[in-house]
Amino acid sequence: MRSRLGLGPWSCLSLSFMSVLALSQGCNPVMEEEQETLPEAEAPAGEVAQPLAAPGFAELHHHMFAEEAFSGGWFHGKHTGTLASCDGGMPESSHARVRMDLSNMLNLCPNSGSVNLGGVPLLSAFFGIGGAAASEFIGKIEGTEGDTGIHLGRASVNTQWPRWDTIAHQQAWEGWLQKAHQGGMSLVMISLVSNEFLCKALPYQNIKRPCDEMMDVDVQLQMARDFDARTSWAEIALSPAHARQIIASGKLAMVLSIESSKLFGTKDWRAELNRVYSLGVRSLQPVHQLDNRFGGAAPHNPIFQAAQFLENCHIDTDCGITGNGFTLGFDVDANCKNVKGLSADGKLLVQEMMNKGMLIDLAHMSERSIQDTFALSQARTYYPLYISHGHFREVMNPELAATEKTTPAWVVKYVRQTGGIFGLRTAHDETRAYTKTTVANSCQGSTRSLAQAYEFGRQGLKVPMAFGADLNGFIQQTRPRFGNHGACSAGFKAEADAQMNQQRLTGPGRLGTDFDVYGLAHVGLLPDVVRDLKQLGVNTAGLEGSTETFIQMWERANTTRTGMANAATDIDTSGVAAYVPKATREAQYPQICGKAYAPNSKQVGDTCRFAQECVSGTCSTTEGCSGSTGTCICDADSDCATGYYCGRGLNLGSCMKKKPRGELCTGGWECLSGKCSWLTCT
Repeated sequence: MRSRLGLGPWSCLSLSFMSVLALSQGCNPVMEEEQETLPEAEAPAGEVAQPLAAPGFAELHHHMFAEEAFSGGWFHGKHTGTLASCDGGMPESSHARVRMDLSNMLNLCPNSGSVNLGGVPLLSAFFGIGGAAASEFIGKIEGTEGDTGIHLGRASVNTQWPRWDTIAHQQAWEGWLQKAHQGGMSLVMISLVSNEFLCKALPYQNIKRPCDEMMDVDVQLQMARDFDARTSWAEIALSPAHARQIIASGKLAMVLSIESSKLFGTKDWRAELNRVYSLGVRSLQPVHQLDNRFGGAAPHNPIFQAAQFLENCHIDTDCGITGNGFTLGFDVDANCKNVKGLSADGKLLVQEMMNKGMLIDLAHMSERSIQDTFALSQARTYYPLYISHGHFREVMNPELAATEKTTPAWVVKYVRQTGGIFGLRTAHDETRAYTKTTVANSCQGSTRSLAQAYEFGRQGLKVPMAFGADLNGFIQQTRPRFGNHGACSAGFKAEADAQMNQQRLTGPGRLGTDFDVYGLAHVGLLPDVVRDLKQLGVNTAGLEGSTETFIQMWERANTTRTGMANAATDIDTSGVAAYVPKATREAQYPQICGKAYAPNSKQVGDTCRFAQECVSGTCSTTEGCSGSTGTCICDADSDCATGYYCGRGLNLGSCMKKKPRGELCTGGWECLSGKCSWLTCT
C-alpha cells in the first residue's frame, strides 16, 4: 500500500528492536471507530481561505511504537489489536526481565570492580545480581509494585493493569490513541526511541535483533508510516500547513521525532538526517540519556550513569551524583553539572535542522548544550526551541530538582524568547505547593500535584504548555486520587492514607472513569487529566488550545523572523512554598509498633494494619505489628454509608446495599423502608 506521505514504499529496512521504554496497560480494549472525515471548507471565489485556529490539545512526547525498542525484549502488548493477559514474567522466559548474569557487561571497563559505595563494590554487586533478583528489586520499587519480575498478581488485563505505574506493558494501543483524539487531542508527537544499554541487559532469547538504537528507530519509523497508510482518522504531518489541513479534516495530526543516545550511529549524520527527513521525521533530540558525538546529556538516573561509565570508563570525583563523592561516566563540575556542551558536529547538526525548518527539542540536553543551542538560535533571529517533556525545577521536590534534567526558569526564558512551547510531564512525583493557585496540594503525585507545576508554569513562568506525558517511556504517570492503587502516595503511607481520605471527604468527586482509581494508565485517559484539572479549579484554556500554539511555533521555524518572540522579562518564581521533609511530616502522625498511621482514614472494605486506622474502629487483623494486613470491617449500621447496612451471617463485617420494596429480606435493617414483612421488604 502506498503511504499518504507520498514517499512510496520503504525498502531496505532491516528489522529492529522493540520497546525501549515499556509501560503498559491493558484494560478491555475499546473498538476502533472510524471517524467521519469532514469536508474542507471552500473559500468564496476570489478570496483565499484563512486557516482557523487549530482546536484541541497536543501531546508532545508519545512512544507509540516503543514495543520495537530494546530489540523487542522487554514490552508486553502491541499498539495494534486487543491486549491479552501476560505470562507474569517468569525468569528468562518472558518480558519484563533482566538477564540472569550481567557480569560480562563489566568487561568493557577494567576498573569496574574498583568502584565502591560505602566499601561495597557498586557495579560488580549490581551487575552480579542478574535477572532473578534484579527484576524483583525493580518490581518492588515504589511506583512499580510488581509490574516487572514475577508479576503474577498483575498478569491479567482488567485486574491490576492498566495502571499509572506500569513500566513493562503497553500504554499506547491505537484504540486508546483514538479515544484520546475523540476526547480533544488533535496533535501528537510520536517519538521513535531506543537505548542500547538497556537492550544489552535483557535475556538473549528475548531480543529479536542485535542491540542497535538506530535499527530500532528505523523499524518504528516504518511502523509509523504503515499506521499512517492504513488509518483513516490519523495522519503524519509534514509541515505546519499540512498539520492544519489534517486537523481541519477531523483527523489527528502526528509529528515524528527521534529520541536516541546514539543518534545516527557512526554513519554520516548529514546523509542520515536527509534520509529520515525524507521519510517524515520533523523533530530531533540531539542527545538523550548519554553523551554522544553531538553533545552532553543531562545526568539524572544512576542506571544511565552506569551506562555512561561503560561507554568511557570515567570516574569523576568533582561532585558526587552516583555516590558519596563520585559520579560514574559523566564529566561534571563542582555543582554536579555536565561540563560537555554541543560538539562541533552538534552545532552543525542544529544549524542543518534550522535550514530544514525542523523542530529542535532541548529535552535531555545538559545545561551547557542548551546554552550552546540557544546561542545558535539567537544567531538565526531566535529560531524556536522547545522541550517535549520536562519538569519545572523550582516547584519539584528537592530530590528531583537536584537533577540536571529538570528545567530551571532561565531555560524556560530561552523557550519563551524563541517562541517555543513546554511539554509538561504528567508525573507521579510529589511537588512543592505553589501558593498562587487555589488548588490544595493535598494528594501527592495526583492531578493536585500536577496542578502545582502547571499553575507555576502558567502564572509564574508564563510559558505556553502542552502535555509531555512520555507514555511507554519506562516511567510512571499521574497517580489516582482514589482507590488502593497508589493514590496520593508520593510521600509515605500514613500521609497517603490521610490525603486519600481527604479526597473522599472534600472532593471534588470521581469522574466515573478508569482514571479515578488507575490514574493515567494509558494515552486514552489524557482527556480525563484535563477534566480532573478543570474540576479542581485549574485554568486549562492554554493547555486545551496547545495544538495551535505548537503549530505557530512550527510556522515560526519556517518563516522569516524579525527578532525575539517574547522578552520574557515577567517571569516570577515566587510563591513556591518551602519543602517540608518527609521525616518531619511523618513525625506528626501517631505510631503503633514504630509505624506511623493516619487515624480514622480507612473506610469499611479498605486495607488496614491497625484498628485505629478504620473509621469503624475494627480491623480484621490483630497482628499489625508483624506487618500483616487486614480489612476494615463494620460492627454497626452507622459504620456504613447512607443506603447501606452492616451485614450479618455470611456478610458479617461488610457494608451491604439496602434493598428496595419487594426484595427478599431477613430483617428491616436490610430494607430501604426499614420494614421487612414475610421475608419481603415492604
